[in-house]
Amino acid sequence: MSARVVWSSEADDVIRGDLTAAVAYSTPAGGAVVTAVSTLGMGDRESGSLAFTTSLGLSKKLERMLRDRRVAIAYHARDHGYSRSPCFELAQGDASVELAPSKERLESIFPEAEKFLGQGIKRGFFWDRLLREYYTDRVFVDVSLIRLAEWDSLEATGAPKVVGEPLPSPPLAQSPPKGGTAPRVNVSRVARKVARLPHRVLAYIGTDGYPVIVPVHVDGHDAAGFHLTAASGLLPPGGRRAGLLTHGYHPHLIGIATQAMTGWLEVRTDGTITYAPHTAKGWSAPPLKNVLLIMNGLLAKFGYRRAVRNGVFDELQLLQERMQAGEGAGSSGAREREPVPAG
Repeated sequence: MSARVVWSSEADDVIRGDLTAAVAYSTPAGGAVVTAVSTLGMGDRESGSLAFTTSLGLSKKLERMLRDRRVAIAYHARDHGYSRSPCFELAQGDASVELAPSKERLESIFPEAEKFLGQGIKRGFFWDRLLREYYTDRVFVDVSLIRLAEWDSLEATGAPKVVGEPLPSPPLAQSPPKGGTAPRVNVSRVARKVARLPHRVLAYIGTDGYPVIVPVHVDGHDAAGFHLTAASGLLPPGGRRAGLLTHGYHPHLIGIATQAMTGWLEVRTDGTITYAPHTAKGWSAPPLKNVLLIMNGLLAKFGYRRAVRNGVFDELQLLQERMQAGEGAGSSGAREREPVPAG
């Protein structure tokens, strides 16, 4: 077991104050997916653990975190939150998924949800029926940290201060995918959406198997993909699978847009960096509170019904039990600390 990670007061200000964070987890092929979440200030400095909630309808994310508990959370944007720190915070740790949280735990996040999201609980026949799954169909992901790295700027320049396990050496390059490394989506079409979004972070898998999330800039694109820049030393040389997240949001997240991609990252010896997207998914919601609640309510309702119809909850519970049994036998813990294989 790793020693407890107790982060600084400045890091605590960021963790408790940011409106959004980026969460990354691994794929079976050795890549990373990165997505935006609202952590609602959930972090316990004394125990060295963070938390966020997600929907049962997002079963692929949950399945992958159950299969490989190594995740990362990056606090990378100060927009419309409560912290004014200039720091970029990267937390890495082991996730545990609470598939059936108690009513008390669900209700305990309502005050923080109102603080960050400004969405008082709607009441009445229509809203009760519409938002039932949105408010109650939540699962908690708790992350026990092994390390937290802090850079003095949101650009993550210079050497970070690290609490917990030291950062490992940069990972080796990965073998190219069998389908080739070239873009598999219309880069120009995705680029038009990306150009409107202010925040960009990239995730890859580190030497110890934990995702690494770093800030990047998109400086243009062509047929080969996006041209990126990043602070010196943030991206390891060579090619590898990686996830790219671009997003933007209004106060209280009433109005949000996101583009999440998976693809191939190439960092060349001459310093040029190319990202070739293989998949791209995005969505947006208008800055209208009631419209946003209706969209969230419908998405949660349909996602929950689809999950129940497809037996997702039972499958996730069975997977969780199997993984926990393997951990108890001593096999999972050893496997989780192995590097992800190349390719």
